[in-house]
Amino acid sequence: FYHPQGVGVAFDGSVYVADSYNNRIQKFTSAGVFVSKWGSLGGGNGEFSEPHCITVASDSSVYVVDTGNDRIQKFTSEGLFVSQWGSYGTGDGEFDSPRYVAAAPDGSVYVADRKNGRIQKFSPGP
Repeated sequence: FYHPQGVGVAFDGSVYVADSYNNRIQKFTSAGVFVSKWGSLGGGNGEFSEPHCITVASDSSVYVVDTGNDRIQKFTSEGLFVSQWGSYGTGDGEFDSPRYVAAAPDGSVYVADRKNGRIQKFSPGP
């Protein structure tokens, strides 16, 4: 790791780590055995700029706060890109240095939008 920032644990015990300065996500078993990794530096789908926080939803979707790109990215439990949302700004759905993400049992996603001083709630989606 190079400056790991966040850890998410799935219901099956899989552990996901936001390896921030390596601009990637790493996945491990509950015993700490390496499984896979994905991501690289950039602004495209599946690329990151200092991912900060990670959470795993009840449906095993993995949400990553891509802080440097002011967005949230959603992946399958295997690391396949599903969707992304957000951009820099102060409007609804926009972020300024987002830091934390949480997934509720109903599928809603909550994001701590640090420099805008607010929490944003997003409905379940793709």
